Amino acid sequence: MLYWYKYVYKHPVEMIKIGIDAMGGDNAPEVVVKGAIKALSYLGTDCRLVLYGHKPSIETILDQQGIGADIFDIVHTPDQINMGDNPAESFISKQESSIVKAFNHLAEGRIDALASAGSTGAMMVGAKMIIKPLSGVLRPTIALSVPTTSGSKVTILDIGINIDCKPEVLEQYAVIGSLYARKVIGMDSPRVALLNIGEESGKGNAQAKAAYALLSKGNKQGKYNFVGNIEASHIFTGERADVVVCDGFVGNTIIKLIEGLHKINTSNNLTDNFWRGMDYEQIGGIPILGINAPVTVAHGKSTPEAIKNMIISTHDTVKSGLINQLKKSFQD
Repeated sequence: MLYWYKYVYKHPVEMIKIGIDAMGGDNAPEVVVKGAIKALSYLGTDCRLVLYGHKPSIETILDQQGIGADIFDIVHTPDQINMGDNPAESFISKQESSIVKAFNHLAEGRIDALASAGSTGAMMVGAKMIIKPLSGVLRPTIALSVPTTSGSKVTILDIGINIDCKPEVLEQYAVIGSLYARKVIGMDSPRVALLNIGEESGKGNAQAKAAYALLSKGNKQGKYNFVGNIEASHIFTGERADVVVCDGFVGNTIIKLIEGLHKINTSNNLTDNFWRGMDYEQIGGIPILGINAPVTVAHGKSTPEAIKNMIISTHDTVKSGLINQLKKSFQD
């Protein structure tokens, strides 16, 4: 049964249960199970991982690793949503798949968060249709936090889910991104900037100018620390901003550029802490923000190291209480 209702998230007081889509990814379930094992040494005793997938296969992998099956909770799901499946149709036809079952359990409150390296489309369908956006949020977003050359982190949103954004949506990204930087990354007063072709307030297209006006108003209201426009050349210096707001078309282009430059530098043995931090393995997963529960998606080609980091980042989001803070902000 699918739960097409608004999920009401309550921050867990005692045991945190994180659902893991064991069948998600190019090399699942082996890579996912190994990544979950690696994550255990980084998680506290207040966290329990729940693996959704083909139970016999999961137990075989655990046995091969010399790990008892009781180290995880395992929910058997005989089906799975493949990368080539239609995401929306799969939620109807594949109700016994790992993603659908996990989303239903998240909606029921049987787990506190969900993470997957499986179909991004299916994860977005589940996030929007089962968990649903927070009241007041126009459009959920996905954000990416990456290192800067100054040693801090910068959070970019949106990076691909919303290609065209109205100025009102970009203004909400400032609220969401600022709270994420505060609660999850640990910044006191993150600087929020609007990505533009120049720093002057009158720069940009109609969307950028209107968004600038809304962000300036929100800054005066104390909603966030808006510092104005930022050019792309300053995103990764850490000198101008901690949160960069843009539409999904521009944000996704930036991320693809990062991936391309990372490959070039790696192939030429040009690596340092900055470029190592740009590796998808270290990033692990990216959060879907603006919905009623913590949901994280990761790259389909994720390695055990990437899965480990996906799980850790999901755990950090749950512990931060971000969802309740966002809910309160949009209610206000």
